[in-house]
Amino acid sequence: MMREEELLYLVDQATRMILGANHMIGIGGAGMSVESGVRPFRGPGGLWAERGEPDMLGYQRFLNDPKGWWEARLERQKQSSPEDGARREAQPNPGHYALAELEEMGLLKHLITQNVDNLHLAAGSKSVTEIHGNMYKMRCISCHTRFDRDRFEVKEIPPRCPHCGGIVKSDGVMFGEPIPPYALRRSQEETMKCDCMLLLGTSGVVYPTAGFPIIAKQRGATIIEVNLYETDLSLICDLSIRSPAGAVLPRLVERTKKLQTQL
Repeated sequence: MMREEELLYLVDQATRMILGANHMIGIGGAGMSVESGVRPFRGPGGLWAERGEPDMLGYQRFLNDPKGWWEARLERQKQSSPEDGARREAQPNPGHYALAELEEMGLLKHLITQNVDNLHLAAGSKSVTEIHGNMYKMRCISCHTRFDRDRFEVKEIPPRCPHCGGIVKSDGVMFGEPIPPYALRRSQEETMKCDCMLLLGTSGVVYPTAGFPIIAKQRGATIIEVNLYETDLSLICDLSIRSPAGAVLPRLVERTKKLQTQL
């Protein structure tokens, strides 16, 4: 953890970059949720570091046998793991609320999150692309309509979309599954428009999301990284703050308000 005076200096620099931007967006990764008690998949303490990373055939297996996938899913739901419980019980942390406040202030135009835990929406963020889906939703793989999980009635296995008759699965993007077109399109549009991008707790190794900062940088955008650890994207960042987002973002909001009153 960096010293307080160093943190405040970097927050001041980041604030000035933000106030100089016309269209700032954010990319949130697993590090945002770690501060709410949710274990990451990659990196220190990650589930996959402990159990091994899944292969890329998950979606293909689903397509080959959606009925079997659904039967296995319903069986797993009877046995809740500690990780499942932690995700269900997690609450937004100060970093989530600070992002919602930056949006309300008109400074953060859009947020692309790689997390499926719904915490950004729960904190009040509205302009959000959940590029990897949401654990509380279902999705038709044909027309891509999304449904609230608790309100979607499973009448048959596999369930069918009431709009087009396509197969419905959990909204979370599986290994080997294409990013839903609406999510990919919005993410690309926001990346092309942005002149400032916040990277928040993301490892920078999962594509296509890891490619958005590179594209933004090539187009002249300022890149600000908030992460406890150095990442594959750190070299292209204009400013890196090695501290948790939950500690940095509330200070950034506070400093922004002070500087705005002086302008």
